[in-house]
Amino acid sequence: QVQLVESGGGLVQAGGSLRLSCVASGRSSYGMGWFRLAPGKDRTYVAAITPSGTSTGYADSVKGRFTISRDDGKNTVYLQMNSLKPEDTAVYYCAATSSRVIQTSKIMYNYWGQGTQVTVSS
Repeated sequence: QVQLVESGGGLVQAGGSLRLSCVASGRSSYGMGWFRLAPGKDRTYVAAITPSGTSTGYADSVKGRFTISRDDGKNTVYLQMNSLKPEDTAVYYCAATSSRVIQTSKIMYNYWGQGTQVTVSS
């Protein structure tokens, strides 16, 4: 069993930055992903990283602005978000998968955090 706890969300102006953190308890060696849920929309893929940390993936909408990373010594995955836009406003969730390759589908993730709100004002 894995428990995930996100933090780092908040209110920021357009063009600003935030760093989200996700601390995992329990067994390590999971692939990790970030998803977001905006009002009136489905939960969508944002970024993912493999258990080894050697591969990362990004949704086209965040490529070049967001960076996912992991620090296994701290059991923590990060999402650095730069050049934020109002359309990035959403609840951001981290998730864990037993897959060893990049997974972009939420159905491939076994464990989910409770989410952290990110609001970008224009």
